Amino acid sequence: MEQFEEHVRRALDALPPDLAQGLENVAVVVEDEHPGEPDLFGLFEEVPYLPAKVTIYERPLVEAFGHDPEELEHEIRVTVLHELAHYFGIDEDRLAELGYR
Repeated sequence: MEQFEEHVRRALDALPPDLAQGLENVAVVVEDEHPGEPDLFGLFEEVPYLPAKVTIYERPLVEAFGHDPEELEHEIRVTVLHELAHYFGIDEDRLAELGYR
């Protein structure tokens, strides 16, 4: 998991400065898999009075892309960006238009 978490850290470190500065009160965490949707790559959750939470799920990403380390790192970056886009109010339809399925 350490290597996977490092990929997530690099994705966050690579955010454009303007985007990174806009993140307030949001936690990004890594978990093995979503209990109800085991094939989910990531999830954005927002609960009133609590920090927003972006969860990146390791198992489904590694199973789908782990055969190619570069592709895995790319897909982790795409997943991080996809979930952070929800933080900024971008919905699934617009993300699909932008190529972030």
